[in-house]
Amino acid sequence: MAVNFYPPCPEPELTYGLPGHTDPNALTILLQDLEVAGLQVLKDDKWVAVNPLPNAFVINIGDQLQALSNGRYKSVWHRAIVNAEKARMSVASFLCPNNDAMISPPKALTEDGSGAVYRDFTYAEYYSKFWSRNLDQEHCLELFKN
Repeated sequence: MAVNFYPPCPEPELTYGLPGHTDPNALTILLQDLEVAGLQVLKDDKWVAVNPLPNAFVINIGDQLQALSNGRYKSVWHRAIVNAEKARMSVASFLCPNNDAMISPPKALTEDGSGAVYRDFTYAEYYSKFWSRNLDQEHCLELFKN
């Protein structure tokens, strides 16, 4: 779980709360601040605001579900921006495999002759690679393609 605090920034165009990235885990469950928007997702090569809704969570698909689904589900590119006048908080909970979990799609998703999009890897191997690079670099899963 991560609690993020984004103080007001008089020149928000000069910084990000978090640069664009995907999450290394399977799912992220996000509780947004109801008073201040700040989450954006990449859709059709444009950053789109995800406005907070009362009594709602945002669920992001992470890299592990993309790999387990053999690329059928895509992890969500997202970023956090700051506000010029108001502070903002968010709370993110992460669903992660065990470090020794082997990440590999079920045979039913590869039997059609297409094969596995990504090589088998452990979550620990992926997590280590993910954090050894800049967040906004190319999708980390590209390093695990067959």
